[in-house]
Amino acid sequence: MWLASHSGPFRLNELKISGVSPKPLRVLHISDLHFAPGQDKKASFLRELADLEPDLVINTGDNLGHLEAINPALKALGPLGKFPGVFVNGSNDYRSPKLKNPLRYFWGPSKVPQQRDLDTNRFTTELENFGWLNLNNRSGVFDIKGLNLGFLGLDDPHENLDDLDSLTKQRKEIAAADIVLGVAHAPYLRVIEAFSNLGAKLIFAGHTHGGQLCLPGQKALVSNCDLPTQYASGLSGWSYEGNETLLHVSAGLGCSIFAPLRVFCPPQATLLELN
Repeated sequence: MWLASHSGPFRLNELKISGVSPKPLRVLHISDLHFAPGQDKKASFLRELADLEPDLVINTGDNLGHLEAINPALKALGPLGKFPGVFVNGSNDYRSPKLKNPLRYFWGPSKVPQQRDLDTNRFTTELENFGWLNLNNRSGVFDIKGLNLGFLGLDDPHENLDDLDSLTKQRKEIAAADIVLGVAHAPYLRVIEAFSNLGAKLIFAGHTHGGQLCLPGQKALVSNCDLPTQYASGLSGWSYEGNETLLHVSAGLGCSIFAPLRVFCPPQATLLELN
């Protein structure tokens, strides 16, 4: 589905998934905004997404894409802030992008620099002021439409900030949940397995940009992590020692300002209807 043409190339995908929720639940998954000042069409698309009135917004990180991105990104996300939401950070929520050879993207997972130059704490505090749950190595609970939703969360695995040991404690904190959902920025295999083994029925991630530069049919050439490329966007099923889970990877709404190109992989968000 495409929203209003004035929003440019942005695309809304719609998925219906049965057997996950005992009651209907509409979840909007957004990721990888890489927002920069002046990106008015992206901001317009986010406003249009708010018109969908989702029951829950899941934001899987990499919201920031410029040294001066925090205020415009918060303004753009504001219309979605009136809905219940959860979020985790990606590496670009800690540091602004730097010019580098875009071909390195095809040589394996990108290297993570050490310096940080963004006021991440201010940004995450403002998202918490929306009423959104900060799931960076934390659990959380929302009561929505009579459902007790439990969340397991990890800070960015691409930065090796994911504290897998914290998940056991998190699972105890949400033991009474009707549904358990896992949320992380980067869909590394260790993350999928850990969430699955702790009972997550559905996992949300981003990071891959859906491959960003794809073959026709959105066939990814890389995933920028150890996730096989055929799962770089959309829904897939996973099983570990009898524990079954679903993974939804968002292809994301943006890319680095220094590599502003997406081929056969339009910027996108997804509305998932769970029942």
